[in-house]
Amino acid sequence: MILVTGGTGLVGSHLLFQLLKSDEPIRAIYRREKTLARVKNVFSYFSNDAETLFNKIEWVEADINDIPKLEAAFKGITHVYHCAAFVSFEPDKYNDLRKINIKGTANIVNLSISHQVKKLCYVSTIAAIGHHSNPEKLIDEQTDWSPEDDNSVYAITKYGAELEVWRGTQEGLDAVIVNPGIILGAGYWNGGGSGNLFKRIYKGMPYYTTGVTGYIDVWDVVKAMEQLMHSTIKNEGFILVTENLSFQTFLTKTAKKLEVKPPTKEAKPWLLGIAWRLDWLQHLLFGKRRSLSKQTAKSALSVTNYDASKIINSLNFEFKPIDKSIEEVSKLFLKDY
Repeated sequence: MILVTGGTGLVGSHLLFQLLKSDEPIRAIYRREKTLARVKNVFSYFSNDAETLFNKIEWVEADINDIPKLEAAFKGITHVYHCAAFVSFEPDKYNDLRKINIKGTANIVNLSISHQVKKLCYVSTIAAIGHHSNPEKLIDEQTDWSPEDDNSVYAITKYGAELEVWRGTQEGLDAVIVNPGIILGAGYWNGGGSGNLFKRIYKGMPYYTTGVTGYIDVWDVVKAMEQLMHSTIKNEGFILVTENLSFQTFLTKTAKKLEVKPPTKEAKPWLLGIAWRLDWLQHLLFGKRRSLSKQTAKSALSVTNYDASKIINSLNFEFKPIDKSIEEVSKLFLKDY
């Protein structure tokens, strides 16, 4: 039996839909009952029988830091897809990030070992990959992570979670890690991921930045995960990036598909510097949630080009063009709105 943590998230819900094609028994973990509606919504995009598909999954309410409930969820499990994570770039959420991303992953790893799970696939992020001082040099799986860099709290805890997975491999667990870029997928328009970005572009974004990062379609993420789990590959990590694009290019392409005006004003470094300081001040004085940290402002300007040749060569993997992904997600967004 397959276990999927974070089954109600963007990657988890699409992964479940993909796994259901194989008719293997699936158990999925969720934390709050209201989030289950998101999975049904995603299924409804791609099937006229979403309810039937949803009911094929054995759903278990559990927290990845609730060991007794996790113990029960692991009974009979042979393969684990660990998608659960807390995504936040707010510095004051560091302790929560550590608890969920690092401690939670350690729990999943420990239970995978004790229940003799055959293989674990962990969903990390390109934020947990090191960076070069030379922006023209491609970043690959061998690029060293530096704790001395001004990393975001999210990146720090995802890197810490990876260390837990690698620790598990030293204790006999077979595992693979995937490091996706910005994941483009539908159904999560109000969260903190790319879905919310589509919504913000639709409502109007006057400013763009010149930074560059990697993008990938959510279906490519889950297909790579499934193929890696079925392969003989173990104890390796893989960057999942279809294309490296500037934020300006991505915003312009998406605005065009959403039939709205693209951003026309460049957010200069000095402007972002003022913006993140004002954001910090509002948090300090009024307790307002952070929407722009120093690290996220820096990443909006950073040029980071990723090399995904390892996954291509290892699996003969073919990515969906990002233009097609933007078009498909935009159509589903417009359908919902």
